[in-house]
Amino acid sequence: MKAQLKEATAPPLAFAGLLWVADGAGAVAFALGLALAVGALPAAGAAQWPWYALIVGGALIRAGAVFAASRLGAVRARRLKRFLRERLMRAALRTPPGQAASLGERVAAVVDEVEALDGWFARFEPLGFASRLTPVLILGAIAVASPIVALILIGALVPFALVMALAGMAAAEASRRQFDALAHLSGLFVDRVRALPVVLAFQAEQAEAAKVEGAARGVARRTLAVLKFAFLSSAGLEFFAALSVALVAVYCGFNLLGLLPFPVPEQLDLPRALFVLALAPELYLPLRRLAAAYHDKQLGQAAAERLAGVLDGPSAPEPSSAAIEAAPAIRFEGAAVRHPEGPLIGPVSFTAPAGAVTAILGPSGSGKTSLLSLLVGAAPLADGEVFVGEHPISKVRSVARSVAWAGQTPALAPGSIAYNIGLGRTDAPPGEVAQAARLAGLEPALHQRTDGLATELDERGSGLSGGERRRIGLARAWLKPAPILLLDEPTADLDEAAEHEVIARLRDLAKGRTVLLATHSERLAAQADHVVRLA
Repeated sequence: MKAQLKEATAPPLAFAGLLWVADGAGAVAFALGLALAVGALPAAGAAQWPWYALIVGGALIRAGAVFAASRLGAVRARRLKRFLRERLMRAALRTPPGQAASLGERVAAVVDEVEALDGWFARFEPLGFASRLTPVLILGAIAVASPIVALILIGALVPFALVMALAGMAAAEASRRQFDALAHLSGLFVDRVRALPVVLAFQAEQAEAAKVEGAARGVARRTLAVLKFAFLSSAGLEFFAALSVALVAVYCGFNLLGLLPFPVPEQLDLPRALFVLALAPELYLPLRRLAAAYHDKQLGQAAAERLAGVLDGPSAPEPSSAAIEAAPAIRFEGAAVRHPEGPLIGPVSFTAPAGAVTAILGPSGSGKTSLLSLLVGAAPLADGEVFVGEHPISKVRSVARSVAWAGQTPALAPGSIAYNIGLGRTDAPPGEVAQAARLAGLEPALHQRTDGLATELDERGSGLSGGERRRIGLARAWLKPAPILLLDEPTADLDEAAEHEVIARLRDLAKGRTVLLATHSERLAAQADHVVRLA
């Protein structure tokens, strides 16, 4: 995955890295102008404006390079996040049934974990590119003025690099643990918010709050561990940077005064001494910037490892693009379903004739819903085969595009009742939406509401009874022009009169379609053309 990300963002990386190198070149120009301007002060009548111009030019180069590099790094990170989120969404949509992570973990992957890559690619990698070139540039400039100072700085880099390596290895593991804890907290929080009505119904607020609090404390502990290593690495960096600059200052001072206790093959003058002394801190600046962004790298690598599991994990084939225009026969040939850590359902063999109503009758847990879910790719086919016409589900994964579905808990979106009915066919005229509502038996419920079909709902469908939700699902299924109709317990949550009404309308809903309905109701099954009984 990392290779793909770098390939997608390589040109901005090179440009941003070169801009950070240009900041080092600006530092050399600034130090040279400063040294020459000070050296020219004792000379009466010497033109000093070129050195002042060099000072100003070096400062402008540095300011412009830092600004442009930061902007270009942000552009690179934005391009990468867009590239990655597109692939994450595709991977999530193609996750094999039964292997999807929890909602909270998927939200954390698409939002938090992708966002954690920002600092790595916007700051750390361009700075890493520059940190390999800028110190060489500055050391070269220093070596021209004073080879001895260059050797002092190279010697000070050895313990500096050792401290950085040790701190980096410790920080990497701490960052991984912190990111795992943060992803766990995000998933736990989102899933508990999603299940809030159930939590409240069973008065489990205190227990669930304690779980979230424990996860939050775990994130805090791991964050403090990361900060501890960051502090240690920063302290080591500052110590050796200050020590090396102090050594250079002492050497330059004693060399100028001629008081060195040992012989050296050079004698510095004021401009050369000032030049190397001004550049000595600049040798460590790229490395200090890199160290400041090191935490971004650790977070980014931890996130990339987690995201690689999503992108490189098992994926199911794309849904069939073959158009199923006429009601097909549906054949289950030894089909079996096994959800993770669940019992084997099946094997089951039967044929639902084309254009007929087939009822799947059985007790709870017998696998009725799972068999319907096989057709839309929402359940894993463990054995056998299911043919929709001539299309095997093991090859096409899903024929959801050709299916109208009315499930036990119809999904509702914020919007009007009419909008929710029309989700399966967004271009449906208002008259057809109203007709679908009437065929599903929603008219009495609409008459009780002032706005009728324009009544606004939230995502939970607050104010609707279970039966009214089912009717919205039936209306949506009737409105979608699909040759296959799947009904999962369409008469559950309905009283006897309402159940009788739905049964009476079944033939209207089923007209011109192959219908599979899962039910407990013997009365509803009696209206089917074919009945399959599961033990």
